[in-house]
Amino acid sequence: MNLSYFIAKRISFKKTGGFTGTIHRIAVASIALGLSIMIISFLILGGFQSVISNKVFSFTGHYQVNQFVLSQSLEDSPTSTNSEFYSNFRDRDYIEHVQVFANKPALIKGEEEVEGVMMKGVGRDFDSLAFKPSIVKGRFIQFGDSGSSTNEIVVSTKIARKMLLDVGSKVTMYFVQDPPRFRRLEVVGLYETFLEDFDDKFILGDIRVIQVLNDWDEDKVGGFEVFLKDPQTIDLYEDELYESIDYDLRLTKATDKFIQIFDWLELLNNNVYVFLALILFVASFNMVSILFILIMERTSMIGLLKALGSTNLQIRNIFIWNGIRIIGRGMLLGNLIGLGFGLLQQSTHLFKLNAENYYMSYVPIVWDWPIILGLNVLILVITTAVLFIPAVIISNVNPIKSIKFD
Repeated sequence: MNLSYFIAKRISFKKTGGFTGTIHRIAVASIALGLSIMIISFLILGGFQSVISNKVFSFTGHYQVNQFVLSQSLEDSPTSTNSEFYSNFRDRDYIEHVQVFANKPALIKGEEEVEGVMMKGVGRDFDSLAFKPSIVKGRFIQFGDSGSSTNEIVVSTKIARKMLLDVGSKVTMYFVQDPPRFRRLEVVGLYETFLEDFDDKFILGDIRVIQVLNDWDEDKVGGFEVFLKDPQTIDLYEDELYESIDYDLRLTKATDKFIQIFDWLELLNNNVYVFLALILFVASFNMVSILFILIMERTSMIGLLKALGSTNLQIRNIFIWNGIRIIGRGMLLGNLIGLGFGLLQQSTHLFKLNAENYYMSYVPIVWDWPIILGLNVLILVITTAVLFIPAVIISNVNPIKSIKFD
């Protein structure tokens, strides 16, 4: 057996006078606390980024392609599904899906209120599965036969509360145009994203209703929403996609259109990394301090081992092995706490949030195993590396003086 490891094992967590055992436990607790907080922070950060990004992307796609106009009109100018971009998008392997849409401002009249809204018309190609988590009551629109429109709409819970609407309610929507028109529509579902940009004004309906109101042919739409296979590549393919669209179309990236939301997520991201750096510094400082204390506590033992012929390397390895055992126990405990919290929160939604401020009603959890593994490797490498700092003073210990050290 390795002599250094054997001695390190014998003195670990053993109360042989002084407070060595207490110091070991404090060291384990500091490593465990630091690692568990790091894991929990990234589980929550990943949850926020994933949930909010998915809500935005499910409503708008990763990019929007529509007609380039100089006016600030809320009405969409028509573009054709026969355009070169829409006809050839399947040739680009990074694109998962493209769906059509059209926006039209309107007034919705309830029993007691009138509210200005934006009707977003969608077609059969709308990714209702991605939007399904936002449906809190009822169902999504069921489209009629080709060429016919449906009078079904999905409204936000915020608009529904304001207008005293529920699933099954009939509402009248007035469209300001020449001549003015109206449609009698039925609410078949309620959605909730907690994002004011959507919940305050958007109503989802059949794009054929807007096409009829605007006297558009079936191939005319307000624009296209582009979904990528990997949302992380949204910046990578922006220029390539821009070059592929027709000259009279413009490309809008969702992260630019809703920049305030994604800037907030980026701020959270930066805060977590600053927090991570502070935790690593404190954990490293604790390990150095604790090893100094252990060396001081074992000065007599160091002198005795030197007098018996042990080399500085052998004695140094005793404290390095001691530190590694502390780190190992701390990391095991830290993973149990961090992952245990994640499982508890995911299954019970124990910790709630104010949805108006955080865009969701509970703390979200997303399991990113490469990140969790990376955090373990990072704290292992850094805390192990700092073990060599206090260990170098062992070479300066005088055997005779240290044996007499009290």
